[in-house]
Amino acid sequence: MRQEERKTIQAAIIGAALFLLIQIFRTPLSHIENQDVLLAFYLIIGCCNIAFGFAIFAQGWLFFSDKLSRARLYTSALFLGVCIFDFLHTLSFVGIPAISSIISADQSLWLLTFSRLASAFGILFIFSKEDKPVSVTSKKKVFGVSLVLIALSLSVLIFGHSIAQGFPDYSWVNTVKHLVDMAVLFVYLLSVGIIVYPGRVEKSASLLIIIRALIFFALSQVFFMNLLSVGEMDYLFGMLSSGISYYLMLTGVYRLTIDEPYHENQQAEARINYLAYHDDLTGLPNRRRLMQRVEEMIQQSEKDKSHGFSALVIMNINHFKNINDSLGHYAGDLLLQLVSERFQNEVQVNEELFSMGADEFAFLMTERTGVESCLVRASELLRLFETPVQLESGEYHISLSLGMSIHPGDGDTAEQLIQNADTAVHNAKEQNVEIRRYIPAMQMKAKERLKLENDLRRALERDEFYLVYQPQVRLETEEIVGMEALLRWNHPKRGMVSPVEFIPIAEESGLIVPIGEWVLRTACRQNKEWQAAGYRPICVSINLSMRQFLQPNLAGKIDAILQEIGLDPCYVDLEITESMTLDKETAFDQLNRLKRLGVFISIDDFGTGYSSLHYLKNMPIDRLKIDRSFVSEVMEDSNNAAIVSTITSMAHHLKLKVTAEGVENKDQLNFLRQQHCHEAQGYLFSKPVIAAEFETEFLKPLMGVSL
Repeated sequence: MRQEERKTIQAAIIGAALFLLIQIFRTPLSHIENQDVLLAFYLIIGCCNIAFGFAIFAQGWLFFSDKLSRARLYTSALFLGVCIFDFLHTLSFVGIPAISSIISADQSLWLLTFSRLASAFGILFIFSKEDKPVSVTSKKKVFGVSLVLIALSLSVLIFGHSIAQGFPDYSWVNTVKHLVDMAVLFVYLLSVGIIVYPGRVEKSASLLIIIRALIFFALSQVFFMNLLSVGEMDYLFGMLSSGISYYLMLTGVYRLTIDEPYHENQQAEARINYLAYHDDLTGLPNRRRLMQRVEEMIQQSEKDKSHGFSALVIMNINHFKNINDSLGHYAGDLLLQLVSERFQNEVQVNEELFSMGADEFAFLMTERTGVESCLVRASELLRLFETPVQLESGEYHISLSLGMSIHPGDGDTAEQLIQNADTAVHNAKEQNVEIRRYIPAMQMKAKERLKLENDLRRALERDEFYLVYQPQVRLETEEIVGMEALLRWNHPKRGMVSPVEFIPIAEESGLIVPIGEWVLRTACRQNKEWQAAGYRPICVSINLSMRQFLQPNLAGKIDAILQEIGLDPCYVDLEITESMTLDKETAFDQLNRLKRLGVFISIDDFGTGYSSLHYLKNMPIDRLKIDRSFVSEVMEDSNNAAIVSTITSMAHHLKLKVTAEGVENKDQLNFLRQQHCHEAQGYLFSKPVIAAEFETEFLKPLMGVSL
């Protein structure tokens, strides 16, 4: 239980105990003869109450006007009236001549009742609703309404009491007063219940203080209702309880409307500042903070020439996008957190870790003895991931690419060092190496890559792409049974651009989706044209990228294209890679939708990725394509021969077709025949050729059809 909650409970217990003790010692206290002493005490306590009431008014009305809220405004207006009523009551009650000549002793008690009635209903109204900011213009309106209500209340009290005295039976007035006092007590207790109950959520410290104030308001009302005659000790203790409640109300309103909002704003600003300089997922300092830190490092290095070398290493998780797309964003986020933890556990003195966003991290090393020391430390970071990472779906081996820039030497500003390290890591990924230190030539290559991406965006519009076709041969009869459509780019200035160069750029930029759709449409249209020309129908194999495969409407798009062209789906073979099946549930669902169209499904480059007998057994696939890296050395490397033999045997048992890629000589062909491989493609049969050449060399007319 919090301290403020304990204080609130203690306040209720102390109030109840105080009332009981007063009642126990009521008789001795009532025989105090010196009424002047009692009146003097009463005047002192009354003045304190008036001071506290005015302080509540001034706090909301005169001070901190830039932090005006509904609760502060209404509370200050309320206690302006309460303060005036208490002022008139106290002076008339103790017999100040100027006031007592106008307001009698009975009217004085009614003033007190009006004061308590106003505070009870006012507090109930104010603190039972959510506090909101108000405009400064509301202040004048509330002030005017408050003065009018106070004047009306005083008029009703003074003149109404005089009129009531004219009635023969005056005792009913006391009955009415007693009922009003009961109502005031009920409203105080109701206010406590309404503030405490809503939502049964934990209350702020300020609201708990206001609840304590209400408890003492209720206690003072109990004392006032216990009066036997004017001037008894109950009355004095009632005023004392009122003073305590006023003080608590002053404290509570200040904390609720000024202190707590101020601290909340401070916390919000601190949170905003934290988020501005930290990554929300990993909690690491972010790129903005890295920029600041590198600038500080450069300044320190310029002041202290013995500072040594500093290195900025940017680390990128290889193939993170495949993991993120296949296993889902939750798994991707979890992987980033696990990678972050491994790095953080390795951070030593004069080293700092940062998140660059997405799948990139930065590692800043200062006060190194030389470049070699920086490279050795970078290699140690790579070795952290020799053991697999445990995700919910299993263990995964990941690798990183590192790019490094050194100060002094590779940049004079933080921006240059970060940019150069980033260029180096992209170069490492392109070259398929683990670590690269920045050299100026990389910058030129990065610019070339950017220009190539811009040209790639316009290549479709300018009709710069075309397809070539490589025949697929049935080994048993050596007849052409299919063809693979392969994309080529004839750049107007560069000439032929290798797919190895532009396909990764297309995948990273997302251009692979419209390009892949163009390939699918063009290959299917060409196949349909050959069939319409009277050639024997064969199947065309078309590669799908990861981005294409993950499209929710992929099956619908392919169906629309086939319907538009009029090509039977049985003459289309869609090739996917093993990495697309990492998320088994998504892959299974997508493949089933594709199979319902009637197309064939092949696993391309089988054996080089995430191989699993589970998806081979359960997923709707028709063929395995053995990667060329195994076939090319099948006669020289016994391990490759064993792999090809195993894949072929496994496919036969699973009733899947097997196609070998990259067949270049007769020895490889004979080996594949011995393994009962169904089909093959490669330079031994033909390199990929344009449509016209493929038609001339490999297509055969249907029987009885003359061309």
